Amino acid sequence: MANKEKLFTEFQAPTTQEWLDKIEVDLKGADFQKRLVWRTNEGFNVQPFYRREDLKDLKTPDALPGEFPFVRGNKKDSNEWYVRQNIAVSDPKEANAKALGILNKGIDSLGFRIPKDLVTPEDIEALLEGIYCEIVDLNFRTCPCHALKLAEIVDDYFTKKGFDKEKLSFTVGFDPIENMLTKGKDVTARLADGPKIVELLKDYPKAHVMTVHTETLNNAGAYIVQELGYALSWGNEYLQQLVDAGIDADIAARQMKFYMGVSENYFMEIAKFRAARLLWAQIVKQYEPKDDNSCKMCINATTSTYNQTLFDSYVNLLRSQTEAMSAALGGVHSMVVTPFDAPYEKATDFSERIARNQQLLIKEESHFDRIVDPSAGSYYIEHLTDALAQEAWKIFLRIEDEGGFLEAVKKGVVQDDINATNVKRHGDAAKRKEFILGTNQFPNFTERSEGKRPACRPVCCGNSAAQACEAPFKKLETTRLAADFEDLRIHTEETRVPTAFMLTIGNLAMRQARAQFSCNFLACAGYKVIDNLGFKTVEEGVDAALEAKADIVVICSSDDEYAEYAIPAFNYLDGRAMFVVAGAPACMDDLKAAGIENFIHVRCNVLETLKEYNAKLGI
Repeated sequence: MANKEKLFTEFQAPTTQEWLDKIEVDLKGADFQKRLVWRTNEGFNVQPFYRREDLKDLKTPDALPGEFPFVRGNKKDSNEWYVRQNIAVSDPKEANAKALGILNKGIDSLGFRIPKDLVTPEDIEALLEGIYCEIVDLNFRTCPCHALKLAEIVDDYFTKKGFDKEKLSFTVGFDPIENMLTKGKDVTARLADGPKIVELLKDYPKAHVMTVHTETLNNAGAYIVQELGYALSWGNEYLQQLVDAGIDADIAARQMKFYMGVSENYFMEIAKFRAARLLWAQIVKQYEPKDDNSCKMCINATTSTYNQTLFDSYVNLLRSQTEAMSAALGGVHSMVVTPFDAPYEKATDFSERIARNQQLLIKEESHFDRIVDPSAGSYYIEHLTDALAQEAWKIFLRIEDEGGFLEAVKKGVVQDDINATNVKRHGDAAKRKEFILGTNQFPNFTERSEGKRPACRPVCCGNSAAQACEAPFKKLETTRLAADFEDLRIHTEETRVPTAFMLTIGNLAMRQARAQFSCNFLACAGYKVIDNLGFKTVEEGVDAALEAKADIVVICSSDDEYAEYAIPAFNYLDGRAMFVVAGAPACMDDLKAAGIENFIHVRCNVLETLKEYNAKLGI
């Protein structure tokens, strides 16, 4: 029992250089930078490994939970967050019944989206009937032009019911700038209502008013660093306006709330929330608040819709589950998991139940709510936190130099930046540089849309599409990443589904690999694909394809063997079906000279190639 010998003392710890030397040997002369160093979309490099020495100049590992600058979270004793579900209110009594129901199913935060014609004392009272407001986190949102009225009604309701203001946790969301971004509307006149609402609710210590909806940027395709940088600038715009209007800095900062999205980049998203708190605390500190707690950043996280898909939609559960884990480990205040069927229908009871249970699972079974900032000390995540903070700060400073966030939105700077990213990401998805599982990579060969179509989003205040087109400012484009492939696949379904036949011949390993690649490639457009074990001759393969009534015949073999098989197969087919070569063999020029014009390989633009094939097939 007295033996206190330390384990592994006989082993000498390798140095970083020794690791690099070993990696160089394993790479067998390949370029380390090209093979193993990841250049992120966020503008910085990620190394294949990190060691303690990489953190020696960083301050984040020295931080403590619940203390300035709150990089490790706002709490000291737990990682508890509110499990939130949003309800679109069309009938207050029905919405109330739904709210009461889900409060018994694990929800402790409610979000009500209220149309302008229901912003009345009677409707709000009906909406909140039977809800114990002191133990539920409540969130109200309506159009900016009715937010002040809504705040007054909510305040009157709480006062009439005699609720303890110290216990009430609620938000009356006011974010007119979001309308400028999404609708292009000029709502600058409404900005004056912000200080009025804040002043009205200043006696509620847990109330939030000024909201920053960067989930909108996330769902428009923004990279993580863009969402983070613009969140800081957006929040600072509101904070400056409140202080300029005479609101005390502590009250102004306390009433800020950030609604951020969560993408599928697991570790990067954890780091994003840590970096966000770090930077926001530094910004608020410049306003000289009396209490450091005013520098805490209150974040509601919502899993992304940008990467959700209409086809193979249950994969959305995998996406949103990892996103929810990132948000929880990142230490958010509350969280909404977007139902998996959001791309194509109004959420069903089933999809809403699954979305709730996704949060309850990581709480009740994985205990993510028990440990504060469990990612702290990870060399990798600490590096990501610092790198994101530095890149996001550059965006923040650039926007401030251009006159602030509001001015940047008026000029279209923010919209142009995010829209350019959206275009790039759609281009990357078309080339499969960005994978969308079940859509542009490994699609379900037999799945059909079964009438599912992309869901339409409601327009604020009931404005028509024609009115939206007259907007004075640029708007964000919010097309989901998978939409282009989905449109193509649905068009194929509705017109004619062609059959693609794999003429596999020659080298066993190569023909199987290329047949699998080709099946995945062509199934992205909804084509029926027929794979085969192999043929002894090209004539046998072509005959089998024609017997199967194939519209496309894809020859799958090795590069060397294409010189032998491709031209005879093409000539024997004699135009009775489209002929495609799987790969980009060295003899490609010879094959093209013989009249073969269709090749599919990893460097292809999958989307454009499939559109071209549809056109050739008359689809």
